[in-house]
Formats: sequence, C-alpha cells, structure tokens
Amino acid sequence: MLHEREAEEIQIGPSADVPEGDGILVSLDDGREVGIFRVDGRVVAYDNSCAHQGGPVCTGDILGKYLQVLAPDKTVLREEFSTTELHLVCPWHGWEYRLDTGECAVNPRYRLRRVPVAERDGLVFLGA
Repeated sequence: MLHEREAEEIQIGPSADVPEGDGILVSLDDGREVGIFRVDGRVVAYDNSCAHQGGPVCTGDILGKYLQVLAPDKTVLREEFSTTELHLVCPWHGWEYRLDTGECAVNPRYRLRRVPVAERDGLVFLGA
C-alpha cells in the first residue's frame, strides 16, 4: 500500500485492496491507525478506537446483524446472522457498530470517529 501525500490527501492504494464486506487497517505517519471498509460498493473509514474503552475496533470481526426468527406465536424458531446489515465487533468487549454508519448497534449515541475517504481512478485516498 502506498502512503503518498497529495494535496492534503493520503493515497492509500488500489481500490481492489478493499473488498466488499471487508476492510484493511492502515498505519499513518502521524501514528494513527484507520480501518477502511467497503459496504454496498462504497468505502468508509474509521479511527481504530472503540467508543467504549479505546480498543482496536477495526481489527474486530465483521458479522451480519444477529436476528431471532420468530414463529407466529412469537417463540424463537432459530437465530441467524443477516447480511443486510453488517456490524464491526470490537475484540475487547464485543461492542458492535454498524459498518456503514459507525453507529453503535445498541445505542446510536455512541459511534466510531469517521475519517474522510474517497475513491478516484481506482485508488483509495484518506483526507488529511
């Protein structure tokens, strides 16, 4: 991955390095770590710091939203992961964040710090 500074942006590397439903972790020259993810065809980026206790959230698992499938009488038939809403799970204490927005899945008052990110000409760039 490249880390070239171009007009207040940092060129990270090829767009192909950020696959759908997954991401990469990059270390910047200023010491920050940023997770870059692809969700529904677009890239999003967050500081690698959980809103709970600062854990390395961007190194956590990406899972579908956990759902209970109910019978007509409201008893639980089974539990499954839905891939329509992906969550990033912090490896320290299991806090879950929506991958597309960075909002905490349980309490949207908490969210990950978003980092400006863009794609141009097949490359990914972070804002300075």
